[in-house]
Amino acid sequence: MAEYLSPGVYVEEFDSGGKPMEGVGTSTAGFIGLAERGPVEGVPQLVTNFSDFRRTYGGYLSESEFGEYRFLAYAVEHFFLNGGSRCFVARVAPGDAKCAQGYAPAQEGAALIFTAKNPGLWGDGIRVVISPASKAKTQILEIQDTPTGKKYLVKNGAGFNAGDVVAYTDKKEIVYNKVLKSQDNWLEFAQDFDEGVVDKNLLPIKTISTCEFTLEVKYDDQAELYENLSFNVEASNFVTKRTAKSDLVSVTCGALPQDIAPPFAALCAEEDQALAAVTLTGGSNGSVASLSAADFIGVDNGAGRRTGIQAFVDNDVVSLMAVPGVVDPNVQLMLVAHCENLGSRFAVLDVPREAKKVQDILNHREIFDSNYAALYHPWLEVFDPLDKKNIAIPPSGSVLGVYARSDNTRGVHKAPANEVVRACVGLDCQFNKGEQDILNPKGVNLIRAFPGQGIRVWGARTASSDASWKYVNVRRLFIFIEESIKANTNWAVFEPNDEQLWVRVKRTIDVFLTGLWRGGSLAGSSTAEAFFVDIGRSTMSQDDIDDGRLVCVIGVAPVKPAEFVIFRITQKTSEADGGGGGE
Repeated sequence: MAEYLSPGVYVEEFDSGGKPMEGVGTSTAGFIGLAERGPVEGVPQLVTNFSDFRRTYGGYLSESEFGEYRFLAYAVEHFFLNGGSRCFVARVAPGDAKCAQGYAPAQEGAALIFTAKNPGLWGDGIRVVISPASKAKTQILEIQDTPTGKKYLVKNGAGFNAGDVVAYTDKKEIVYNKVLKSQDNWLEFAQDFDEGVVDKNLLPIKTISTCEFTLEVKYDDQAELYENLSFNVEASNFVTKRTAKSDLVSVTCGALPQDIAPPFAALCAEEDQALAAVTLTGGSNGSVASLSAADFIGVDNGAGRRTGIQAFVDNDVVSLMAVPGVVDPNVQLMLVAHCENLGSRFAVLDVPREAKKVQDILNHREIFDSNYAALYHPWLEVFDPLDKKNIAIPPSGSVLGVYARSDNTRGVHKAPANEVVRACVGLDCQFNKGEQDILNPKGVNLIRAFPGQGIRVWGARTASSDASWKYVNVRRLFIFIEESIKANTNWAVFEPNDEQLWVRVKRTIDVFLTGLWRGGSLAGSSTAEAFFVDIGRSTMSQDDIDDGRLVCVIGVAPVKPAEFVIFRITQKTSEADGGGGGE
């Protein structure tokens, strides 16, 4: 309550109506699978185009090395080709995959150990170039005696930190020392200099400079430059501190030099080297034979350390999920359970490629009963830029792109079917109408080729036995409505639970659902037929109010797709005029 302490006119603002609601995103995908490189633990990485994916996760994987697990890159590429705009990726790697390593110098007692940021043969392509550097240079103007030794007044003490190794030179010889204390242009050293180090000339001959080194880390077309690094643990330019955010390598210190010498000397295999180069070796992609369902399911090691499917617990943006080409029932069931538990995601599942008979497809289909998942078949024939030939890939990546395209052009209420699959030159197996007559009612969505109409997604059913949730667009519409309401009503938490709040909440949701109805997302010729929002004494008891619960009951009528378009045609005959005539 404002205070009124003196006469005057006061203008105040207050909230009386509902809050505007913005719908949440529905087309951000999440992918899990094997990749050439990239993090295997922690938060999934955002990718906004296929070039982004290649920079972080590498390119296509070969069939000879990765076999049936090589399809992540193809799925992400065809997600973008079919209309997707953003996705998050979690990499899986075999347990025996290894990170490449390199040492400086390349001998026993290495001062620095370089380890590729994540496992894979890719790390053998990392090269580190080390060169000497200096971050500060000045001249000594005066020497004073102190009870503990001598201190030296320099022209500019900026950049000289306690622990730094410095080099004094008079252009004839070089003497190395270490800074013990630096304060207000006064320096103290581990070893005293003689009186001859003072140089007050405008262009000094005798100078002292700090001794550091520079690392340049290169891989392919990526390069990272870390200048003026040091072995001084207390300094901000300590080598492991400065390189901690590298995307290519992790740097650890081995045997740090104890003598007073320039750090670059400790990184060279031979004296008088101008540069030192380190090539990482020993990286390995691991054996595909060592992979199991557990690698894709992942482990929950806590925030920031989860792997596989579990890594997406840390992500609250993704609304679509797929593990491309992995048809192990354990993995697919865990993905479905993940979507069901969160209630905000929908899984697209692949059917085994070799399942080309109706009964084989149904055998795989019968494993699932969920309205948070849908199955698509057959696999798609696409051009492989790696082998320069057409190959078959799982449809899940392309289908998620179709979902995103349909959402963005028509809305989440539109069934993502009767949509062309882009960049697809054929199907691994052709199914006819008779076979679809069996598979469609069971919840298997076929992709079919139609003359003159291209290759199209020709099904929109979930893997649910509940007829109320048999359509993909109905489940995804409800996810959209639920998540939008959840994301836009936080303002009501801890507000006084009275009639005024109830009116505001009802008005907020009314306006949002009215907008959906006008956009064609809800059925009915009026808002009364399309939805209802009840809140008040009819939805809450006094006990609810006393316990801090606000209960709002919402009902919506989703639009259902015209899955069967039926035209009933009869023959129209001309009948004789039954009227009599005559004169």
